[in-house]
Amino acid sequence: MELRFETRRSDSPWVDTVWTCTNEQVTTMTSVAGVRWGLVFWEQDGRAYAGITGPETRTGTVPVPEGATFTGIDFAVGTSLRAVPTAALVDGGIELPDTTHRTFRLDGERWEKPGPDDAEGLVERLVRTGIVVRDPLVTDVLRGHRPAVSGRTIERRFRAVTGLTRGGVRQIERARKAAELLAVGEPAADVVTKLDYFDESHLARALRSYVGRTAGQLREGAGGAIALDLDQRLTS
Repeated sequence: MELRFETRRSDSPWVDTVWTCTNEQVTTMTSVAGVRWGLVFWEQDGRAYAGITGPETRTGTVPVPEGATFTGIDFAVGTSLRAVPTAALVDGGIELPDTTHRTFRLDGERWEKPGPDDAEGLVERLVRTGIVVRDPLVTDVLRGHRPAVSGRTIERRFRAVTGLTRGGVRQIERARKAAELLAVGEPAADVVTKLDYFDESHLARALRSYVGRTAGQLREGAGGAIALDLDQRLTS
């Protein structure tokens, strides 16, 4: 009984990753904090569904549709939906109406559902029609540039676009990276040094808050199903 994840990085500046998941008799999983919003499509018992997922600020236990198959698109930080503020999606999401096996409805229009190999094509169409947008100031900040505006303005725009603070994004991303390193056998002490944690206790608190696993559980693959691809099968 397990969740089978496969994840690939995207060459699109609008997309972070595209992923698929097959649920084999899993009824619950550990959710993991994440900084991106996304689109997800799934099928279960002959029915098709679609939804918008939001950033998650904490870990928790969530139900999983048994026997379902999923395809998801995680968008790059700094992008957002024209019709739905990302802040409204934090720790939540929206199921989209009128979904069929071939199409879904978003922002008043009907779109063809993508497969894992043509997700970028859908995103390009959403960008061209202005449904998916980007704040260039936030993009500059994420690239390490310092725009000629006040720090308060940067933080306000960053929170408006991402639903999170810059500090929150850094903490969540660091914890996810720590989980990936620990899952492939990196010693906790080395992870502390590599990712600038104060000590192993600091790392343990971050893992507990954002990943829902201890360092030992991540090394051993213990703790049950988790919403994170820890097989390190990422491809570019």
